[in-house]
Amino acid sequence: MSEKMRAGLVGVTGYTGMELVRILATHPQLEIVQVTSRKEAGQRLRAIYPFLQGMAMGELTICQPDLSLLAKECDIVFLAIPHGAAMEMGADLVDHGCKVVDLSADFRIRDKTVYEEWYKVPHTRAHLIDEAVYGLPELYADKVRPARLVANPGCYPTASILGLYPALKHGLVHHDNVVIDAKSGTTGAGRGLKVNTLFCEMHDTFRAYGLGTHRHTPEIEQELSLIAGAAMTISFNPHILPVNRGILATMYTTLKSAQSLEEVHAIYSREYKDHSFVRVLPQGALPELRNVRGTMLCDIGLVVDKRTNRLIVVSVIDNLCRGASGQAVANANLMLGLPLESGLNFAPLVP
Repeated sequence: MSEKMRAGLVGVTGYTGMELVRILATHPQLEIVQVTSRKEAGQRLRAIYPFLQGMAMGELTICQPDLSLLAKECDIVFLAIPHGAAMEMGADLVDHGCKVVDLSADFRIRDKTVYEEWYKVPHTRAHLIDEAVYGLPELYADKVRPARLVANPGCYPTASILGLYPALKHGLVHHDNVVIDAKSGTTGAGRGLKVNTLFCEMHDTFRAYGLGTHRHTPEIEQELSLIAGAAMTISFNPHILPVNRGILATMYTTLKSAQSLEEVHAIYSREYKDHSFVRVLPQGALPELRNVRGTMLCDIGLVVDKRTNRLIVVSVIDNLCRGASGQAVANANLMLGLPLESGLNFAPLVP
């Protein structure tokens, strides 16, 4: 067996860092050799993640971020750190000759002004925005392969873009009046201690948040506009579910002309037939979170409502795997010349 590629992980203690550790613990061609956290430096990785007990990765010592050491020892580095910090470290690692997958939003937005408006921080490494590749493999795999810096998509955008891509690409729906009603599991809020995500605050309830203000809005609009070939303004409405993992996005669009479900389903099926991580469900079936939990899968269900002339698309993903860390590994696979699916063919965590 050939020698494995080497990966570094900056920001190992959050949910996305935890998920990256879970995925790479059994990756056949990529292994973590450096893990960093300012707060947990000096500990063995198994001390903060007991599920690694008895595994070689668990013996890694968490260290302080050292850019020169990361660049020297790693073929690729994953940045699982907050926006603002990632732009600086990502740019410095690229300058050191290292490939980078950034899980923050710092290089997703192609317009510096739009980024600063929504994220409320100055973009200090704007010279890399044009170089960074938006890492949605179904759309941009050919650009990801030679990239030095990949901006890993957000979870809500992943579900939304994949759900709407065929309809917009093939001109099935109008560009205006698109509504995305999306629900996320609580891990989407991060691992930090917050009162409103405590168990007793989340259990047995359901609420909307960030209506009209969620930071994934410009990312979704940017990518949908590129697909449609025209500027799009969407109504994006997120909610938080009392479950750990998953995103379910229901998208409401208006058809340009009368289309049958059979016709729309055929277009979606053709568009995704060569993309193993997207499953267009049989006509009449709608997706559920449990059928994608812990996987790279995106399940898509379609409804043509003839009474309202609407195409309704339901898209589900696992927010931590497909919506973050698994997608980051898929991008790393492409950047390192490995098969896209390497280490990522997980069966769903059911029930």
